[in-house]
Amino acid sequence: MSDFKKLALAARTLVIFKSLKERTVFAKLLMALEYESAECYCDFVAALYKHSDNLTDYMLKLILENENIFMLTRGEGKKTGFFLDECLANELALLEEIAKIPSSEFERKIGFDGFLPHYAVNEGVDFSAVYAKRIYAISQYGYGIYSEYHVFVIRDGAITPVKNPDPIRLSQLSGYEEQRRQVIDNTLALLKGKPANNVLLYGDCGTGKSSTVKAIANEYRSKGLRLIELKKRQLHELPNITETVCKNPLKFIIFIDDLSFTEDDDDFAALKAILEGSVAAAADNLAIYATSNRRHLVRETFSARAGDEIHLNDTMQEFLSLSDRFGLSVSFQKPDKSTYLRVVDDLAAAYELKTPLDELHVQAEAFAIRRGGRSPRTAKQFIELMKGNED
Repeated sequence: MSDFKKLALAARTLVIFKSLKERTVFAKLLMALEYESAECYCDFVAALYKHSDNLTDYMLKLILENENIFMLTRGEGKKTGFFLDECLANELALLEEIAKIPSSEFERKIGFDGFLPHYAVNEGVDFSAVYAKRIYAISQYGYGIYSEYHVFVIRDGAITPVKNPDPIRLSQLSGYEEQRRQVIDNTLALLKGKPANNVLLYGDCGTGKSSTVKAIANEYRSKGLRLIELKKRQLHELPNITETVCKNPLKFIIFIDDLSFTEDDDDFAALKAILEGSVAAAADNLAIYATSNRRHLVRETFSARAGDEIHLNDTMQEFLSLSDRFGLSVSFQKPDKSTYLRVVDDLAAAYELKTPLDELHVQAEAFAIRRGGRSPRTAKQFIELMKGNED
């Protein structure tokens, strides 16, 4: 039996990294090792080229992102036993050996007279050392899809990564510094494992409530922060989400955008139940951040107040108190003229606009009047329009 066939056989007995065999590149690599044919080799390289032209780098990425029993156990802060540690050491050594096979060795084994494609390898990489560092910093990097992505949505009941999230950063936001500081401080407490509040960001349209949450998620991704966006109609999914991520070493923001209810909305009861007690009591790595244009989240009518319910006041208080169940409420109101123009100035500098400030201010005010009022969103739309019209 050749060395290649022995490696292929050994790889088929993986335990901790068993799921790697389901990945296309690795599966085709094993076929190339086992059959030593030009066709199998080229199939493997074609699959590799879709991701990288360096086999060692690609294999190491697969290993570090792999969600397995060892990673899950250490991620929960538990110790692993001798036999699991021994298994990990042997499998990492095997995978490192496979990941460092040069394309020239395949050429020699296959003995094909025609051209065969090549790929690179990194001889100096120690898989065991790199993996140990990743385990040590698991609360920063995570594992599985959470190590590769940082923004998620719920699709068909499953947590699904967003491959191209909004790239907005805190440095791109102007104005509302005090409001953002409160949300940032709460987020830092969450990241440090300290008690963190559920947060309600409420106020006028276009003031940067949603952008603040998204920018914070982007800013602290490297610190182990992840964001899961939840639609109002998906509130019933929250218990399942909490159960899924509660033992994850990362920290999570459950983001509910543009939240409001009608009086007979079934989702009202769902959110009330969620906020009734502390989320941190069930999962200390998770907090809910919601945005709304309303301070009181339930749309109340005069006809409802004039209803024939005996204990009407109790019902009204229940409706009005929902927003108070958020530990931190932050108000984003429409900016005054000076704040609005400061946002315009900051954006003009960021976009390298050539228009003189005096002229810019006059046009910015006129634009805001046409758009129905001042807001950071209006300022950005104005600056982008001006930039697009520049010579």
